[in-house]
Amino acid sequence: MRKHPVMSGLLLLIVLGFVFYLIFYRAGAQTGSASAKRFSLNDKVGVLPIEGLITDSFKINQQIDEFAEDSSIVAVVVRINSPGGSVGAAQEIYDAILELKKKKKVVVSMGSIAASGGLLIACAGDKIVANPGTITGSISAIMQFANLEELMKKVGVKSSVVKSGPYKDIGSPMREMTPEEQAIVQELVDDIYNQFIDVIVRNRKLTREQVAAIADGRVFSGRKAKEYGLVDQLGNMDAAAKLASVLAGKDGQYELVFPKKTGRGIFDLMFESAANSLNQALREKSEFTRTGVSYLYQP
Repeated sequence: MRKHPVMSGLLLLIVLGFVFYLIFYRAGAQTGSASAKRFSLNDKVGVLPIEGLITDSFKINQQIDEFAEDSSIVAVVVRINSPGGSVGAAQEIYDAILELKKKKKVVVSMGSIAASGGLLIACAGDKIVANPGTITGSISAIMQFANLEELMKKVGVKSSVVKSGPYKDIGSPMREMTPEEQAIVQELVDDIYNQFIDVIVRNRKLTREQVAAIADGRVFSGRKAKEYGLVDQLGNMDAAAKLASVLAGKDGQYELVFPKKTGRGIFDLMFESAANSLNQALREKSEFTRTGVSYLYQP
């Protein structure tokens, strides 16, 4: 029996349409692009990953801007897996999330660790969700200096310094700090520490006395953080995304969308991965030489 040409054509069109749908759907899923317009009946919830040591805010703030301008995204989940890091970078990300909140609801999801600067950033969200075993806290500021004076004496190295002011070489590894220099550095660290407490008091609706009682650098679990008022509820990433959808006035049915990634080949990804691994290793090896002020948990 011969097939009717019209029916055969319709069947072919349906098959081709289905094939193209699968191709574009899978391409959208693999790129994780915030601007990928995938066919979906669900609302889109953007996911902003903040991972590892925080040293710079530029890339993360670019991703925040992308989500802010994408009208298809109804809410954002900030997924934090970080022990903190540079004070300035953490504060810039915090400020950018506050601006994002003017346009969309923001829920923070704490992963394995969201301590110190990670906690400061989390305070910018509308709500904070943590796992019961999340490591958080470490409400503190730290500034470290290496003193190599005795080592230099052993190897016969001397240092000569010409400076325009008595405190120009505070923290020099070639000598011990004077009491006056220690007082100056302590004043700096205390000021930055108090800025951290101000953020928590303002955003978590706690009294300064409540925050000061636990702001001694200690870390605690997500469950304990909820008791202290630093976390709103316990749950995983899915719970945070559902909460974000509900806060945005939606029905809790959502599709996760990740920041846009530029098209790169397999060799680019391989070299980038190797470079990132080397960079991280060098950071860890040279951590003792860090002299900037940090919101950082260092176990």
